[in-house]
Amino acid sequence: MGEGSWSPPKWMYRDSRPPKDDNYFANMTRVVFLAGLSWKLIDKKWPNFKKAFKNFSIPDVARFDEKDVERLVRDAGIVRNRAKIIATINNAKQFQEIRKEYGSFRYYLDSLDKSNNYALVIKELGKKFNRIGPSSARIFLYSVGENIRRPME
Repeated sequence: MGEGSWSPPKWMYRDSRPPKDDNYFANMTRVVFLAGLSWKLIDKKWPNFKKAFKNFSIPDVARFDEKDVERLVRDAGIVRNRAKIIATINNAKQFQEIRKEYGSFRYYLDSLDKSNNYALVIKELGKKFNRIGPSSARIFLYSVGENIRRPME
């Protein structure tokens, strides 16, 4: 596929960075749920994800409990993968911790060593967040406007 024939999906921030931590969290959640599934499926269900996860309000999702997990597992409007749902809740809690320490997710990201095409950032994201491996970390970083080489390269 030639360089000019691909354009990023509208949810990706390529010419800017997400305006708020909730937007970073939404993109991370999208990447978690994309793993092993088609982009079209996630795009089709995304409005339901936004509703199910309180428009990706980090404090709201971080307060989800087992009752919320059970509600989401029964929600046919989203991908009903228990492990990914629990990962999303745990990731919201991690976002809260990062905000306490750094002030925002963006400041945290900016504090990391981005040399060698983000090798250390990818490793750090994998340690800190659930269900974020090297491939999903690359897609996430690309989707939030970081200057990482496109994941398909």
